[in-house]
Amino acid sequence: MLCLLFAANLNAQIHRGKFSIIAFFTAKNDLAHISFVHEANKWFLKMGKKYHFTYDSSNNWNNLNAGFLSHYQVVIFLDTRPEDSLQRLAFKKYMEHGGAWMGFHFSAFALTPSDFPMNWDWYHNQFLGSGSYVSNTWRPTSAILRVEDPNHPATKNLPHTFKSAPNEWYRWQHDLRKNPDIDILVSIDSSSFPLGTGPKQSEIWHSGYYPVVWTNKKYKMIYFNMGHNDMDYEHKYDTTSRTLSSTFSSKWEDELIINSLLWLGKRGLFLKNN
Repeated sequence: MLCLLFAANLNAQIHRGKFSIIAFFTAKNDLAHISFVHEANKWFLKMGKKYHFTYDSSNNWNNLNAGFLSHYQVVIFLDTRPEDSLQRLAFKKYMEHGGAWMGFHFSAFALTPSDFPMNWDWYHNQFLGSGSYVSNTWRPTSAILRVEDPNHPATKNLPHTFKSAPNEWYRWQHDLRKNPDIDILVSIDSSSFPLGTGPKQSEIWHSGYYPVVWTNKKYKMIYFNMGHNDMDYEHKYDTTSRTLSSTFSSKWEDELIINSLLWLGKRGLFLKNN
């Protein structure tokens, strides 16, 4: 039944010459993530009109089921991941049957102990390959990013290096360079160091290798570490708290995201019978 739903929807989308996206979000608690979600929902709607795709968003994670997903060629996780076991199973089956996924920033976060513990092995270790979150830079700052795979459709026409929008950058448990399934597309260039302003010294990176965009060749997926705006944290409890940066303010970063989305969407939904 799952395959029949996907196949029927694929034929309809091909006929209309479009593809459809559903973005899931939570947008609670963290001001920077909430800011990014609001910005992303507006930006993707605007890009849909320009690049001929439809964009829907939902904060109801119960919609992460086979029937609902059958209407969409691409799923986006804007800020979190599903926590319910049935939602997780539906997403896994969706990806294993040819669905496509794009994830941003906190959607890959897992840390035990925390509100988002390391309790989904397939997603964090196999699908993303990154494992647990380890640390981050602070405060949100721009970085010089380096294209690692210039031959991938996502990095088409991008310069070798470019300046990102401000972001909080993550470090991961696993070295993605050692995973043969992972294709690292973009990393932090060494000219970015020192990266971060602190106040803690551990929040300032002075060296190291940090992937920020990658794909898993076993799936139609791409992950972006971007998605954390700089905020007026000094007044975070005031009604005057303001967003100080925009994730979609870098020309080349925007192009990377659009290239990636078109790559995912226009590949269609090729179903597997297993």
